[in-house]
Amino acid sequence: MGLDSREYVYQRFSEFYKDPANAVPAPPLPHKREFGYLTFKEKFMVRHRRFEQIANFRTVLADTVPSDVYHSCAYYENPDFDMDKKGWIGSDVVFDIDADHIPTSCNKIHDEFRCVKCGFEGRGLTPEECPCCGGTKFETKIWACDLCIASARDEVAKLLDMLEKDFGFSQDEVRVFFSGHRGYHVHIESEVVRSLDAMARKEIVDYVTGLGVAVLEKEDREQGARRKKKLSKKFNLHNYGWNRRLKVGMQTFLENASPEDLKEVGLRNKALLESKDTIIKRAITEGKWESIQGVSVQTWLKLAEHIREVQAAKIDTVVTTDIHRLIRMNGTLHGKTGLKKVEFKPKELQTFDPFTGAVAFKKGKVKVLVSDAPEFRMSGETLGPYKNQTLELPVAAAVLLICKRRAEVVP
Repeated sequence: MGLDSREYVYQRFSEFYKDPANAVPAPPLPHKREFGYLTFKEKFMVRHRRFEQIANFRTVLADTVPSDVYHSCAYYENPDFDMDKKGWIGSDVVFDIDADHIPTSCNKIHDEFRCVKCGFEGRGLTPEECPCCGGTKFETKIWACDLCIASARDEVAKLLDMLEKDFGFSQDEVRVFFSGHRGYHVHIESEVVRSLDAMARKEIVDYVTGLGVAVLEKEDREQGARRKKKLSKKFNLHNYGWNRRLKVGMQTFLENASPEDLKEVGLRNKALLESKDTIIKRAITEGKWESIQGVSVQTWLKLAEHIREVQAAKIDTVVTTDIHRLIRMNGTLHGKTGLKKVEFKPKELQTFDPFTGAVAFKKGKVKVLVSDAPEFRMSGETLGPYKNQTLELPVAAAVLLICKRRAEVVP
């Protein structure tokens, strides 16, 4: 980002935070939380700040104009002390679902990475290690398209379904936010969960991601080839929790499966496609898994494992287990897009459009030189693709492209 362009974005952020209409809403018990922010120009992280009144923090935002703003998921006796002296009281349970962790067909179209160590370049999801030199630091250029957002939204839908049906949380106890970039945050701020330690949160993570879900004991799995009949009687799915999810998922799969679907799962058992209604009734509904001729326990296990992978929600597991985590603050701007973190009701998940509902800059246009940008939407308008073009764009679109290092302001 050139100096002129950086100054331009800084001025837009400054106007945003100085406008009383954009006053950031207070999280629950703000005086017991740690606040922090990333300075816009110096890229310096300021944290361990405490504010008795949220109005005071709003003044700080207007004066400092940060690129990104955070508060702790945790509640402390002394939020402004060093970590070992803060006095942890409890913490919200927070889930982060981001397209960065979800392989999609669009990754290879609009996401790029370059190894800082050797210069190796590629497209798609950034690897943990460079395939050429083993380096772990990369420069990235990522994008948020409709497919990215839809992929993340599907994972949120699975998570919300689990929280409601399996954990018993009501929609009033669950808060859902668009993160401002390529994903969503789900907050549970109920007193019921605040005292959970990191291990208890790991149990929640394991459940949500389907880790450890098994319908057979390890010993039975290992003896499967030699004791099929006895083993098959032990294959049993009850009607609650993950077992219920597996049964529902297996039934849906069988009702719609084609030979190609079976092949993708790694199954070559055509018996599953014959008399589907009978198979579903006897095996899934009545639990007589061993009664389907030509369908072994190993087949059911393989299908159940596929359904587990499909039903599991892809979350950033570290965020949920970290009881001291800082999370982006509701109503603040994301430094990589210029979009806002915005809350909406869980029932609005499928209808909330981030490229309209999270737009912060709704007036004006600016002349920019766009080096490279795919087609995208902003405030109901479809823009791009652009390649080495000078043109006038709405401020929100220009800020997005500048933050993504795909455009520069034309003096």
